[in-house]
Amino acid sequence: MSRAKSAWLPPAGTLATYRGRSRRSLRNVRVLAEASAGRMVVEAVGRQGVLVRLTVKQTNLAPMQPDLFD
Repeated sequence: MSRAKSAWLPPAGTLATYRGRSRRSLRNVRVLAEASAGRMVVEAVGRQGVLVRLTVKQTNLAPMQPDLFD
């Protein structure tokens, strides 16, 4: 099952949605930097409320959906 390639390259400081390994795991993340091999360094809130840094594939990032107040 292939996923459509994303041409969206978020700049540093952008809020995005990260889709993890399972379809139910969606996280709101903040993009920190671009890493090598099509990956991005992002920051998210961990399980204990502490900020954690993750390296994720760029294809798993999507722009955030508009909010109620946008």
